[in-house]
Amino acid sequence: MPTLVLWGASERIPRRLGRGRSRCPHRGLPQDRVATLGHEWVLLEPGLRPLAHEVPAGHRWIELSDGRVTVYGVCPPDQSQRCRIEHRLACPARPLPDLWPWLTDLRDEKARQAEGQSAPEPPAPPEEWPDTG
Repeated sequence: MPTLVLWGASERIPRRLGRGRSRCPHRGLPQDRVATLGHEWVLLEPGLRPLAHEVPAGHRWIELSDGRVTVYGVCPPDQSQRCRIEHRLACPARPLPDLWPWLTDLRDEKARQAEGQSAPEPPAPPEEWPDTG
């Protein structure tokens, strides 16, 4: 006879971890409250499952069979893998985080270069210099 493992006082199999839906305090938009592998909670954008290779590695949340999610840092991910993203990335009231610091630095440098190129040209020197002596 197989051994029966009890997960709680009266449960025979583990129940799916609780989920919930809440409203964003910034705009009132819906967000899914989902448990992580670390037994914490993360607020994910509902109904959005982009291809994982289009999302930076530290922001890919993969759904597990028990309902929890974990960050999927595999690089490069499988081209067909879908993931979820945190609501804070999609919320229009929140500033977009610095997803690639090196790219932000590059963009800042390019902006400085562009400002230098658009500065007015200094006046051309006169064709004849005055005799000073």
